[in-house]
Amino acid sequence: MEKRIITISREFGSGGRTIGKLVAEHLGIRCYDAELIQKLAAESGFDENYVKEAGEYTPGGFLASAFTDRSFGPTNEDLLWKLQYRIIRELAEKEPCVIVGRCADFILQDRTDCLKVFVHADMKFRADRIVRVYGEREKSPEARLKEKDKRRAAYLRFWLGICRTSLAVSALRIMRYCPSISCKFRHRP
Repeated sequence: MEKRIITISREFGSGGRTIGKLVAEHLGIRCYDAELIQKLAAESGFDENYVKEAGEYTPGGFLASAFTDRSFGPTNEDLLWKLQYRIIRELAEKEPCVIVGRCADFILQDRTDCLKVFVHADMKFRADRIVRVYGEREKSPEARLKEKDKRRAAYLRFWLGICRTSLAVSALRIMRYCPSISCKFRHRP
């Protein structure tokens, strides 16, 4: 079966989002990244910034999530997770596309027409890139990367019960070595 869906999981700063957009452009298919956040915000009624934040981090942090009483009903994060799951499944049914992040690789794990890609890079490449793309901050780029990696890992453990290493092992891995992101693709119809 031909691969219709490409999911791109990535480490922060590795260039996975840019690679996803380039691949989609080259193949003439849609890329869902910020568009997915917009869809989630529109359907949930939540602000886009809240959706973006809730989709990257463990609900309320470790202690809050440990003591959250869901007997009163689902939390906002629970509702967003279910909505995210449904939207990603619907997009995969609707059309060939590239989906960046949002646990799409896990959500579509049962599909045989899905190519799962994990983009990662060494710390120096990522640190240099986030300064170039996002600018300087008070924290060092390495500290920002470590914090983001830690929070994303907690999110994966909370929602999926897995660690980032599991994703990297089960996906096609792309290691970023070059300082610029320019790709040439060969595609056979």
